Amino acid sequence: MSKSTQGNTLHRGLEERHITLMSLGAAIGVGLFLGSATAIKMAGPGILFGYAFAGMIMFFIMRALGEMAIQKPVAGSFSQYARDYLGPLAGYITGWNYWFLWVVTCMAEITAVGVYMEFWFPDVKRWIWALAALVIMASINFLAVKAYGELEFWFALIKIVTIILMIVAGVGMIAFGIGNGGIATGISNLWNDGGLFPNGIKGVLFSLQMVLFAYLGIEMIGVTAGEVKNPEKSLSRAIDTVFWRILIFYVGALFVIMSIYPWSEIGTKGSPFVLTFEQIGIPAAAGIINFVVLTAALSSCNSGIFSTARMLFNLAGHGEAPKKFGNVTKSGVPGLAVIASAAVLLVGVVLNYLVPERVFMIVTSVATFGAIWTWGVILLSQLKYRKSLNAKEVAVLKYKLPLYPFSSYIALAFLAFVVALMAYSADTRIAVIVGPIWLVLLTAVYFFKGFHKRGAQPKDGNEDLISEERAG
Repeated sequence: MSKSTQGNTLHRGLEERHITLMSLGAAIGVGLFLGSATAIKMAGPGILFGYAFAGMIMFFIMRALGEMAIQKPVAGSFSQYARDYLGPLAGYITGWNYWFLWVVTCMAEITAVGVYMEFWFPDVKRWIWALAALVIMASINFLAVKAYGELEFWFALIKIVTIILMIVAGVGMIAFGIGNGGIATGISNLWNDGGLFPNGIKGVLFSLQMVLFAYLGIEMIGVTAGEVKNPEKSLSRAIDTVFWRILIFYVGALFVIMSIYPWSEIGTKGSPFVLTFEQIGIPAAAGIINFVVLTAALSSCNSGIFSTARMLFNLAGHGEAPKKFGNVTKSGVPGLAVIASAAVLLVGVVLNYLVPERVFMIVTSVATFGAIWTWGVILLSQLKYRKSLNAKEVAVLKYKLPLYPFSSYIALAFLAFVVALMAYSADTRIAVIVGPIWLVLLTAVYFFKGFHKRGAQPKDGNEDLISEERAG
């Protein structure tokens, strides 16, 4: 580990294709490959409307984030914007909360790695694979950010290509009967088994927690802002394209799957992705898809460690985390912050001894609560940011949130509604207990440690915690 004399600036080594694929990689993980089966069970084919509407809300949130990130591309992103426009306490809580939600999410991901590796090595203990995954992903995060971005680019590309191939193959089966003896399956399965809403609108509403968990990670574009070359061009294009691609992958993939197979059978006969590839005559489908979901879990965990380390880096710059977390290596990586996040993730390895059947729902609901806080803070920060501008400044904004301010209020109302649903449902109520307790503990530490007396400025006058234009 390098000494503090190496400074505390991150390198701008990420290009547009890196941040686009990194955000896709973070958002396409167990939420699609594992979580979607749970959501389908709750809502049936109506889940498509849940993903589409929630996708529109995420578009508003991402455009709100982009409006600020393009004007002020800094490490820590929405944590810094919360600090600037909502106050130091909001920035402090948001930074630590985002760190917490990705730690929880990564625990789910490394646990999933252990499950996937059992497919090939059933006699090896699951915790060994979880530990190996954690060590490898933490090591990757020590690469220079450009090398890290390149690796994550190919990680994400594997699962994206697989999803596209499955959609194309599925459409061939639906329209032309490819793999089904030339008999087109059509899309009647979407309504033959109880209609589009077999469990009523209530089923769709209670699936929204899992739907939002699936979108968790899309906001990571903002976390990369301090390390992106040409932020104005790269961030705006990445935000718009990532939204549409994720919507196509989720809605498109699930539309194909539920058209080919009755929704009530999904999850009972193995992975729907495996079933689709086997149906068109690929005998090694199970092994191929297992490899893809393995890379999906590793990729999402990789992105999570990246995000948590950058949040610790930002908090350290404000004196709200140990100062050493603000140091970087010669390659411009916040190394101690990476190590600290990975060390906490060892709890995920331990969970492989203790995990009950309900742990996935518990972990995802807690992570979703943390994500809802982050998204809500982004929207509130953007509202305050826009109000701080005069008419001339608004006119020259390079990237605006459409339908402002109504889009912000609609998105905030939707997030509040999902929290109320989580509190109502016994399966997800734990998140509405754990989440607020965590926020209260953070607030108590903030005042106990005297952070409120330090003001909103970073220590040592380091305003942006980024290098001006280093290629890395």
